[in-house]
Amino acid sequence: MFLFAFIICIITLEVLTIGTKEIQINEEIRDKELRIIGEDGAQLGIMSAQEALDIATEKNLDLVKIAPQATPPVCKIMDYGKYRFEQAKREKEARKNQHIVNIKEIKLSLNIDTHDFNTKLRNALKFFAHGDKVKVSIRFRGREMGHAEYGYDTMQRFAEACQEVAVIEKPAKLEGRQMLMFLAPKSGK
Repeated sequence: MFLFAFIICIITLEVLTIGTKEIQINEEIRDKELRIIGEDGAQLGIMSAQEALDIATEKNLDLVKIAPQATPPVCKIMDYGKYRFEQAKREKEARKNQHIVNIKEIKLSLNIDTHDFNTKLRNALKFFAHGDKVKVSIRFRGREMGHAEYGYDTMQRFAEACQEVAVIEKPAKLEGRQMLMFLAPKSGK
């Protein structure tokens, strides 16, 4: 029982360590030869890890392995705390600037009335104003399957009403008992 729990712990630790990409710094670097880059970006040449560490501590900086797959591995002399701070700042800025596009759905019916059609159209225009894509769908029931052309007409009418602010990303297509069309906001907005 104890041996089984021990093996599970080891496997769990190995799985967790595979996913993390840790950067080796200072004494963690165990390679015999390293290619060293100075804090100003100048090549200092190939030397042992101890020599490089001595140079870094002399300048009150850290030795950071930046390319472990190279032969010999490449290390740079830098302020590791400042590097981590700058990296976190860039990642935060990238997350702030990204925009997530949502897909909103508008469900029409085969014999939709004018007022209902206009209400659905207003909602779609709001979605386009927010930069979202719209999936327009019509569900056919029973004998309505024999009149798919009316569904195409309704879809075409909806697309024409939206053409000032949206483009057809995927035209109307019958898939089983449902007709789908995708509209995307125009990029000029």
